Amino acid sequence: MTASSAHSAVTSKTPEEKRLARRVVVFICLLPTLLLRGVSVEAQQASKLYRIGILELASPSASIDGHNALRGGLHELGYTEGKNLILEYRYAGGKLELLPELAAELVNAKVDVIITRSTAAIRAAKNASTIIPVVFTAAGAPVEDGLVESLARPGGNVTGLALLSADLDGKKLELLKEVVPKLARVGFVWTTGSARADLRVREVEAVAKSLGLQLQSLGVTGSGDLTKEFEAAKTGGAQALNFVPSPFLFTNRSLIFAFATKNRLPAIYSTSDFVEAGGLMSYGADLLDNWRRAAVYVDKILKGAKPADLPVEQPTKFELVINLKTAKQIGLTIPPMCWRGRTRSSNDSAE
Repeated sequence: MTASSAHSAVTSKTPEEKRLARRVVVFICLLPTLLLRGVSVEAQQASKLYRIGILELASPSASIDGHNALRGGLHELGYTEGKNLILEYRYAGGKLELLPELAAELVNAKVDVIITRSTAAIRAAKNASTIIPVVFTAAGAPVEDGLVESLARPGGNVTGLALLSADLDGKKLELLKEVVPKLARVGFVWTTGSARADLRVREVEAVAKSLGLQLQSLGVTGSGDLTKEFEAAKTGGAQALNFVPSPFLFTNRSLIFAFATKNRLPAIYSTSDFVEAGGLMSYGADLLDNWRRAAVYVDKILKGAKPADLPVEQPTKFELVINLKTAKQIGLTIPPMCWRGRTRSSNDSAE
């Protein structure tokens, strides 16, 4: 074989080899373009500025811990205020009548998501828009209150985290009996017209009976009724009070605390914000954990998920919170057993 024929044999390629070579060349040429497109998409995502609305029935001071937990959860997911996130706050300061107006303000601000809690605030956000997603961090009975169609398939534009407060009423009675060993009669304070109210009273009466306790049902509808029912509790010989959470009771918490302190009555609530404000004790879902978990909902929604397809989640952490300062004021000694492995002192603890 000559040098010329040898060179020809080495360099000659079959048609299939030539097509493969062209594909390799084309891919190599396209690779920088694809990489640049990927960088461009990431840059667009990083430069997107999301606006999140937060609607609160309470005041800023009563909400700060939850909002800090939310910001921490969002930061872990890549959202930073001033960089790709703006938080719009609206506080009703305990005034229920302001919620619809504040919700409308958030809608007009064109927020991407509204985060809120409590039935009244959730309903205000839901009524303000059927398009903007609403994520709640604490809802006592979201299905019964008509906030979602079901826990598994919320439907509409609302979803979030429930409280399971009704399921914990019996546990709250047990804790009251631990704190007050000679307890015999408990006033059960609930707001009339709330979801499953009558059924809830019957269920708690059954638990009270099993614990050897008498339950005095105290249904309230307004501030006048609250004072009236408190007097009934006093006259009826109630030795402690068990409260069902509601916006009405939260907005009247100062009146509640004053009555309980004056009459040296131990009282237990379903959420820790009552205790942080001066109440004695609470047992229920860890609200700060719910706020952190709400960040996951927000992240999924901002990435395209629909609230209607995101199931309402139940709480995974529960806590017993005791205000030692309030216990001291009413002359109550908290048994050591109440502290083991399941409690934390509130920020208003004894000195």
